[in-house]
Amino acid sequence: MKLLRVGTAGAERPALLDAEGTLRDLSGIVDDIDGALLADDGALGRVRAAAEAGELPALDAAGLRTGPPLGRIGKIVCIGLNYHDHARETGAEPPAEPVIFFKAADTVVGPNDTVLVPRGSAKTDWEVELAVVIGRTARYLESAEEGLAHVAGYAVAHDVSEREFQIERGGTWDKGKNCETFNPLGPWLVTADEVADPQRLPLRLWVNGELKQDGTTAEQIFPVGEVVRYVSHFMTLYPGDVINTGTPAGVAMGQPEPKPYLRAGDVVELEIEGLGRQRQELKDA
Repeated sequence: MKLLRVGTAGAERPALLDAEGTLRDLSGIVDDIDGALLADDGALGRVRAAAEAGELPALDAAGLRTGPPLGRIGKIVCIGLNYHDHARETGAEPPAEPVIFFKAADTVVGPNDTVLVPRGSAKTDWEVELAVVIGRTARYLESAEEGLAHVAGYAVAHDVSEREFQIERGGTWDKGKNCETFNPLGPWLVTADEVADPQRLPLRLWVNGELKQDGTTAEQIFPVGEVVRYVSHFMTLYPGDVINTGTPAGVAMGQPEPKPYLRAGDVVELEIEGLGRQRQELKDA
């Protein structure tokens, strides 16, 4: 299923995109698309049955904002330097273990919402990423297969980053990752049963119409199942938690000087095959 949330920011309603591309209202069946729903096999079954029976009312998508496809996100765990080609372009050694940092849930915006360039920023960068949404509580998992079994679905994430704040200002990466609007998510949460192999997903990003990133999740150093397993040994993952699994080569930081960092007025578009497409215009904060 392709689950999403539509409407004004803070007042989104749950919806479903059916096989014919028609937007369907889920608000008569579920309150929201969130961890509680993803952990409830019975509720998900009712959604699926209603969709297959054609019982869901259609929504007029014209002028309707698409919000983040997941509400009440618990935490966003991010994996750094998780693509072989991205490590090469930044001159970094591939990590021996996954690099973990966090984004606050309040960085999440809709897939087509405005992204704000922080005040004082000179190095705002782009990163298309596969987001993994947890559907079952995960702690001390023993195998990558178990890791995959705890995934409810997948989405497109834009891990916007400010490289000076991240790298040159001391401390951890977090202050370069948690600026307002720095995690557009969506448009859909695609349930795991519709993603045959999360390690065979092409992902791309354009800036002002120019292709910058053109990669595949096959390049991940630590694949999805292993990432979930690994993280579960350092923290408990709950339904509605999100893991951003890293970005392929092609970020501004990896380009020759002068590096083409983002500015107000730029337009970024990104997509992952089967998971949908995003578009953001950048403005000054």
